[in-house]
Formats: sequence, structure tokens, C-alpha cells
Amino acid sequence: MILVGRYTSPFVRRVAISLRLLELPFDRNEINPAAAREQVTAINPLGRVPALVLDDGEVLIDSAAILDYLDERVGPQRALVPPAGTPRRHVLKAVALAQGVMEKSLACYIEGKLRPAETLCQSLFDRFLDQARRGLAALEAMAGEDWLCEGRLTQADISAVAAIDFLALTQPGAIALEPLPRLQAVHRRTAGLPAFAETHP
Repeated sequence: MILVGRYTSPFVRRVAISLRLLELPFDRNEINPAAAREQVTAINPLGRVPALVLDDGEVLIDSAAILDYLDERVGPQRALVPPAGTPRRHVLKAVALAQGVMEKSLACYIEGKLRPAETLCQSLFDRFLDQARRGLAALEAMAGEDWLCEGRLTQADISAVAAIDFLALTQPGAIALEPLPRLQAVHRRTAGLPAFAETHP
């Protein structure tokens, strides 16, 4: 398999972490959609990453769809999202919150870094950043003592860490983990795991 995209994208990174944790071998195509739009659109018509090129040439797009495929491939006992019931709903809720933090952090980056300064809408930027902070606070509120959900490492933890690191990368100083002790503990616990350390942006 070939994972398309760079680890600076939290969406690419959460797929890479999942591939490593599930021990599924893959190669990388570190293409940058901003610098090589035509190459990316040849893989994904939407011009976005990640994409995952399977061994038979089929291309999966969107990180959520890719993660679902990976869980299906390894089976319910190893899947990073529980297969059914309340555990599945809890993990998917946490994943949705983490994905929202990623999306609002990306919106902050676009609004604050890519727009010309004279066109910056400060109120919109502040709103996006507030939404990201509220998403992290909601994750903190639902977190367990050791991991976010189900007492084990799941896709909730992977996506939350990818979101936190992306926010720290693109908006340094905008978020402090000290008031979020359970998220901070998860972040510290995963930092030493190779799947997380070796994909850090």
C-alpha cells in the first residue's frame, strides 16, 4: 500500500499511526497538495490527502473511510474502533470531536497564515480557535483514567493526539494542556510509542 500525503496533515498522520499500530506495511508518497495540485488530483479528484493506494491499485480517499477499511482488514479483535454497541458509539463520538478540532485548526491556519493580512477576518479566526478549544475540552470531559475510551488505546486517542500536535504546530501557544490533565496524560503516554514518535510532524 502507498499512503499519499505528509505527516504535517493530521488526517494523513492518523492514518499513518493506525497503519503502524496495526502492523500493516506501507510505502509513502509525500506529495504536497499545495505545491503539486495536478499530481494530487490525478490520485484524488478532490485534490486532498490522505489517499491510500491499495495493492491492487484501488485508491481510497478520506481518512475516515481509510481507517474504516483498515479496521475491517484486521478484524474486530484488533480494530481501533469497537465493532458495535456503546463502546463503538463512545469511540466514534470522541473521534468526531478530535476530527472537529483538526478541521477548525486547519481553518485557523488558512485564515491566519494563508490569507493576505489585510483580508484576515479576526472574528472568524477567533471563532475557529474557540471551537477547537471547546472540542478539546469536550474530549477531556469524556476521557477515562488511562485512555480516552474503553480503557485501551483506540482511534479516539490517535485522532486526539494528531489534532493536538497539529494545533501546536500551526498555532503555537494557542492551547495549553495543563488544564486538560487527562488529555495531557494520553499525549505523554503516546509520545514514546514508535507509531506516534516516528510520524511526528
